Amino acid sequence: MAFQSNGPVMLALPPFRGFTRRIILIAACWFLAMWVLGWVWPAGVMYAMAHVMLNPWSLAHGMVWELVTYPFVDVGLLSVLFALLTIWFFGSQMEDELGSRWLTEYFFTITLGGGLLAMLLSFAVGHRVTGLETDIAYTAGMWPASLAILVAFAYFNGDAPIRLYFVLQLKARHLAMLYVGGYVVVLVLWPGYRFGALVALMNALCGWIFLKWVPRRGLRYAASEKWFGMRNEFYRNKRRRAAKEFEVYMRKQGKDVRVDDDDDKKWMN
Repeated sequence: MAFQSNGPVMLALPPFRGFTRRIILIAACWFLAMWVLGWVWPAGVMYAMAHVMLNPWSLAHGMVWELVTYPFVDVGLLSVLFALLTIWFFGSQMEDELGSRWLTEYFFTITLGGGLLAMLLSFAVGHRVTGLETDIAYTAGMWPASLAILVAFAYFNGDAPIRLYFVLQLKARHLAMLYVGGYVVVLVLWPGYRFGALVALMNALCGWIFLKWVPRRGLRYAASEKWFGMRNEFYRNKRRRAAKEFEVYMRKQGKDVRVDDDDDKKWMN
């Protein structure tokens, strides 16, 4: 459990709104629904979890919705509590700085991309690595997304003071490195949690790629810029061809007319 520290032991709760609130409420409602269902129909919990947790084999055989559902499901109370608190503290900060649309794009990029990369690696090496077998490797929960959001917070606020478990204070970048290192240790040493650690690290990797290559205005802005750039280049080439045809036509009329090459801004007679 970590939160931004503005004083010795003060805990300032961030605003609870926007996309951060939506993903927290979805995860909390799912946990509550599974808890109630467990009292009424325990077998139903196992059936539901088997269809929403991330599993490489079922994902590769058509259950693509697992890429969207796996962050929102978990069965451990403390796991859900601390993961959602981490999302709340760091996700709300990123949403305030960069907007709800950016956080939405970032969240689904890391969860979809991280899940796909983990699936591909599981199929590539799972037959040789215990814990990554495609048919028995399952994971779920908000921890992979919370790690990637922590990486984003550290990327933009690397020197921000963070208090870990109300005791240890360190910089955001060092906290992110500590968490990533912890998942690497789990990936190497604990076969039972290996696939979950792999998904978390792939989420963090996708987050780092997103932060490095996607503009701060988000994927939609980058796509629109690319689209308008291609459209403008198309019309620019079209104007150039029309200008060349016009020059040829005027030359046949006995007049020497040239069109300036600087984006067709000038006409010279």
